[in-house]
Amino acid sequence: MALLFLAGALAFAPAAARQHPLRAEEQLRRVFDTLAQGRLNEAIREADRLVASHPNFRLAHLVRGDLLLARAQAIDGLGNGATGAGDQLEELRAEAAARLRAAKESPSADSVPRHLLQLAPAQRHAIVVDASRSRVYVYENAGGTPRLVDSYYSTLGKRGIEKQREGDQKTPIGVYHVTSSIPGRKLPDLYGWGAFPLSYPNEWDRLQGRTGYGIWIHGVPSDTYARAPQASDGCIALANAEIEQLARLVQPGLTPVIVAKSADWVPQKAWRAERDAFLGALHAWREDWESRDGERYLSHYAAAFRSDGMNLERWRAHKRRVNAGKSWIKVSLSNVSAFLDPGPQPLMVVTFDQDYRSSNLSQKARKRQYWVQDAGRWKIAYEAAVGRPVLVLPESFPRAAAQRAGQ
Repeated sequence: MALLFLAGALAFAPAAARQHPLRAEEQLRRVFDTLAQGRLNEAIREADRLVASHPNFRLAHLVRGDLLLARAQAIDGLGNGATGAGDQLEELRAEAAARLRAAKESPSADSVPRHLLQLAPAQRHAIVVDASRSRVYVYENAGGTPRLVDSYYSTLGKRGIEKQREGDQKTPIGVYHVTSSIPGRKLPDLYGWGAFPLSYPNEWDRLQGRTGYGIWIHGVPSDTYARAPQASDGCIALANAEIEQLARLVQPGLTPVIVAKSADWVPQKAWRAERDAFLGALHAWREDWESRDGERYLSHYAAAFRSDGMNLERWRAHKRRVNAGKSWIKVSLSNVSAFLDPGPQPLMVVTFDQDYRSSNLSQKARKRQYWVQDAGRWKIAYEAAVGRPVLVLPESFPRAAAQRAGQ
């Protein structure tokens, strides 16, 4: 029966997901593990303990009802013993399907997300959101190599992903950063334990004409354990207990968040090769800048380049004019991060601290570049200093509560 199929798939969770043995999802796995072994009565007792410890976990109540019904008759799907609105039942089935898929397709221990090409030393953790699995994966920066430490079921936008405009109720796809942290006491109950605003729209989103604002990772209402896979206005929602755990790892202003249609895990050997190849292109740009050879330096810029209102032609003239007055240039880069954008086109998001020194000027800046594939080479399509983040509330945020959130 379908419940037994679900039990078999969820009985074997990845090691990273078993770090919190009392978490509701882990308790649910115990229910299915027991059921897969044919011990129905013990599975019911496990389900009783689950709903007692998490009374607002609606999917757990649904599973418990099926287990009780299974004592009397065979059941052929999830929700046989349910009563109530059909749309609520379908939402719970969608949640179960998302949890099932994530358990069946968990990343292998020797693979890493291709998107996390280079974490800066100060970035202790990174977050990868996989929309196809309704899952948030948390990676530790283990000496430069991403290592999976946990994952959480998540809710995304009502109308899916690839946000383009204000009010489309979609979750954006791209490379973002956590900009701040807001405790739940300053927020309406909708946001639960608290919230981590993200840097949408980023510089590339703005170049592409994408609008909207206020995309957060946040909790859920106090009477809810989890929402349906697609139930927000574009934000990423986690169970309150789980966002509280996530909060111990998040560094506002530093933690990167990659939101992907589907996470792309690759063997570490392939990941290192791609990382080294790109970092080679980045350092070739730096060295060619130091050379004061204008043609070599400008060959690293894409035809569609933009920066602070300048196109490639204006940038070329500006750089030639500036470099003509210098007898030497030295450029060093530190705290470099490089993330492969999960969108359909090859795009690299690079951030670093730049120490520029020359015969007549010294300057330090935090910079961000967007590199694209141009004629088979990585080239810079956007470059500018990193601005200070500004707190922006979600589109659906109640106006009466807006002032409290910013206090």
